[in-house]
Parts: sequence; structure tokens; C-alpha cells
Amino acid sequence: MRLITSPVASVAWRVYEGAMTLLLIPGFMADATLWDAMTDDLAPFGPLVATDLSRGEDIERMAAAILSDAPERFVAVGFSMGGYVARELARIAPERVEALILIATSARGDTEELIRQRRSSLKAPPKAFKGLSRPAIVSSLHPDLANDETMIARVRDMGLRLGGEVFHRQSAMARAGDLARLSEIRQPTLIVAADADRLRMREEAEELHRGISGSTLETVEHSGHMIPLEQPKALARVMTSWLKTLS
Repeated sequence: MRLITSPVASVAWRVYEGAMTLLLIPGFMADATLWDAMTDDLAPFGPLVATDLSRGEDIERMAAAILSDAPERFVAVGFSMGGYVARELARIAPERVEALILIATSARGDTEELIRQRRSSLKAPPKAFKGLSRPAIVSSLHPDLANDETMIARVRDMGLRLGGEVFHRQSAMARAGDLARLSEIRQPTLIVAADADRLRMREEAEELHRGISGSTLETVEHSGHMIPLEQPKALARVMTSWLKTLS
């Protein structure tokens, strides 16, 4: 884990009363740079601690690994696969998780077809990993970004930094759904969907909203699945507006 700091953040932590630590959990083959364009906007709420999903062979072990060196209390901010991990954290350590922010995620289990597709990419050894394929990256973005080479490179570079071993481990996973367990979550919860997400349907966000009592559902416009990269300012506005209601 790493503490994200900035000149804005160092000042804000001193002046914000009731500061809360935001534990930032990225998704499949994403790292801490996923949040880079949001840090100044989020910093007034307290320290930002970025982690990744490089440890653990399933959601439960990923959550346990993160919890082993997480702050004592925190708001769990989970993007995509990180949303599954955030909910697991809320279940195994409810006294430490103050609230949840679930971004572009779902409570559904992986389908057999999705598992097959992921595992079919594991024929090459980890050392041969050259980043996520262009079609896979483009499918995660808004259609308007299909030829945005800078954005495509940002997504690919996250995967390259994590490497082939992590790619193999994450791709081999079969995520179990937790729709039937959503009622166990008691923390205040914000659910954020994108209007043009081709990987997670609006219906999946609505399932989370219905299943988690008292949750709030918001939509970020003109974004594909990669909301923190595509629309960081809009996402930060949604998050900070909701975080203010917790203080």
C-alpha cells in the first residue's frame, strides 16, 4: 500500500475536521495510478491510501491481504473487481470499514463463458505477458475513446507494471456472486455507475442498490467502464458530495 500525497492534501489533512482515510482499491490489472487525476479533489477528506490486488488467489484472500496492513479505520473505495473486495472487507472487518464506495462493479458471479474467455488468455507463460490486448482495453472505454492512444496506453501500462504473474492469477479466478449476501452490509454505501459501461450493465448497479439497504446510486455521464480514468473530475464530484453527508 502507498500513501498518496500532494501539496493540496498536506494542507487539507490539517484543516479538515473529522477526517476519514480513503482506502482506494483498483480493479482487474489496475494499479494505484488509476486514481492519480482524483487525488487533489479527494484529499480534503483525509489521507488517501492506495492498494492493489496483486496478492491473493481469490476475493477472500485478496481482502485478507489488504486488511493485514490497512489503516485501523477507513472508507473502502472499490473499483470493478475492487468492489467485490471492498464488500468482503465490510463483512470480515465491519468495525474497521466506515463506509463503502462501489464504482463500476457488480454482485454477480462470473459466467462460465467469462471464465472460459479469461482462462483462454493464459496459454502463454507469465514472462510473455505484454499487457492487456487492445480489443480488451477498448471494450472497457467509452466508444469515443476507441482511438485515444494515450488513454489506451494508460490502461495497458497499469497491467504491464503489475506483470504476468498477477495477470495469470487474476485471470484464473472465478468470482462468486454475493447478491444473496448484500443484506449483510450495514455501512453507508455509495454505488456509482457509468452511462456507457459495456462491461457492467446498469441493471447490475441497480441490483447492488436494491440489495444494500440505504445505499445511494449515482451515474457518471459520458464514461465507459474506466470511470476514474475517463471522468475523474465527475467521479470525484459525486464522491465528495456523498462523503460530505457522512460528516
